[in-house]
Amino acid sequence: MPQQSNGGASESAISGVSEMTDPLVTKLQTWLTKFVALLPNLAVAFIVILVAFLVAGLVQRGVRTLMESVSDYAHANDLVATVARIGVILAGFFIALSVLKLTGVVATLLAGAGVVGLALGFAFQDIAANFISGFMLAIRRPFHDGDIIETNDYLGKVDEINLRTTVIDTFRGQRVIIPNKEVMGNPIVNYSQRGMRRIDLSCGVAYGDDLEKAKRVALETVEGIEYRDESRDVDLYYNEFGDSSVNFVIRFWVEFTAQTDYLRAQSD
Repeated sequence: MPQQSNGGASESAISGVSEMTDPLVTKLQTWLTKFVALLPNLAVAFIVILVAFLVAGLVQRGVRTLMESVSDYAHANDLVATVARIGVILAGFFIALSVLKLTGVVATLLAGAGVVGLALGFAFQDIAANFISGFMLAIRRPFHDGDIIETNDYLGKVDEINLRTTVIDTFRGQRVIIPNKEVMGNPIVNYSQRGMRRIDLSCGVAYGDDLEKAKRVALETVEGIEYRDESRDVDLYYNEFGDSSVNFVIRFWVEFTAQTDYLRAQSD
């Protein structure tokens, strides 16, 4: 009798263990079955991601080459190329998730990205505006490093052109850092683009002096300036009766490579 009792207890223990492990085994079998069924889609998703990385590299090189044809700014070119590469990779991940029938995850990620993008847009709108303006400057190229420009009431030589700012060294020794949004939003005068600059000099002839002689002397003096643009005429116009003189303006063009050219021509 004791032996039968022990046998019954063992069977009960085994039965209890089976009752506890059977659901786990069933669950594992279900997961394994689903995993095996998912293997083809996993393989396709892996191939999609691999192709996305390969295509992203090609796109990055192509975009960089394209940007270099329209922009001289290496930082802007690299950034645009990198953004294009990341965009292709993200597109590949979203396609891979769709292949795995994880459309809910895709929708959640897209919605989250939209919310985050909107929040970042509000938080960094000034920075974003400067970056966008930097790209516009890179594409339009209204000036280059070393050009003499006037913008936002500052006249000087362009020392650096960055994605967010433009740095100008003024002729008074100041170093001015201007946000690109301000550069794009205001007039830009580029004195170096054409390599020439017109000089307008206002002078006067005392009443009673010979006006024709004064005109001849003024024209001969200006025409003798070494670095004057000889392809353009020198113009002189009497334009005003002053308190003690008949005033005139004389206009001529000089080669312009530096601010000193302009000042020297005025002095001569």
